[in-house]
Amino acid sequence: MQVKPEQLSRQLDAGLARCYLVTGDEPLLVQESADAIRAAARAAGCDERERIDTTTPAGWQDLLQSGGALSLFAQRKLVEVHVPSGKPGTEGSKALQAYLDREGDDVLLIIAGKIDKSSRRGKWFNALDQAGVVVTVWPVSPQEMPRWLQGRLQQAGLRADREALQLLSERVEGNLLAAMQEVEKLKLLADSNDITAQTVIECVFDNARYSVFGLIDKALAGDARGALRTLRGLRAEATAPPVLLWAINREVKLLAEITDDIARGTAAHSAMNQRGVWRNRTALVQQGLDRHTPSSIAELQSGCFAVDASTKGFGPGDPWDHLETVIVQLALGDSSSNSRRRA
Repeated sequence: MQVKPEQLSRQLDAGLARCYLVTGDEPLLVQESADAIRAAARAAGCDERERIDTTTPAGWQDLLQSGGALSLFAQRKLVEVHVPSGKPGTEGSKALQAYLDREGDDVLLIIAGKIDKSSRRGKWFNALDQAGVVVTVWPVSPQEMPRWLQGRLQQAGLRADREALQLLSERVEGNLLAAMQEVEKLKLLADSNDITAQTVIECVFDNARYSVFGLIDKALAGDARGALRTLRGLRAEATAPPVLLWAINREVKLLAEITDDIARGTAAHSAMNQRGVWRNRTALVQQGLDRHTPSSIAELQSGCFAVDASTKGFGPGDPWDHLETVIVQLALGDSSSNSRRRA
């Protein structure tokens, strides 16, 4: 019988099978499936665990001897066999079939690397499939990653919005072990169970030396040189472009909205208050407003789109080049407007 990792718990609740094969090249999910089987075996009375190393010359013979070691006083045990290559070879195939042909109360757990199609047609695989349970672990695709992360966050008692899930997905790049580390980090550091994109940046991406929010503040203050230095530092520390784009785009959107409010007759301080600008940031935002016009803000929005397009592969150029252009534009503002003010 073949089951997916997420179906394994239900199968174990229904009763322990005689043998299990866990196969795949995603270490976290393989480990979790194996741990669930070990726990169920202990609960079913397998007080002893015997591990057999098939990379040694005597490995497969040890399996046969384990299966033949019957005793009136023997304890039920979990026999664990590791096949890293996913291919037991001729000797291993015969040993597995011979083991399964014998009667016994022990539970066999085989943990194997990815098994190819030709091996799945082998007699040993069919014997395991018929006698027990095969758990095949597939990698989590980029499209599936946000939903997978959402499930893990829910298990940790956290709720995340769509932007937060997308940022985390970009951060871990398919590495599930890294993903679980970030979930644990959020569980420890987040002030609330509701995880937003800003929470992810503060808890996961921000650090003492180069700060995503420090980058924005330098740009709003008009410090183009300092903003570029921070941007390059963040790049050296492997900060993902989508994270930076989120923070920059949020600020550009804020400037656009406040500029529109002011054009409709709202005072700048009232517009900032209505848009949720914290009091300690009003001076920085005001500096950004003073340097920008609707035209320069439109250029910033186009620049953000170019970053997004190049990051996702449907636009030309390097996203880091586009990010440098946008951050300098944010810092310098509308050059024609600045020239008029100086005149």
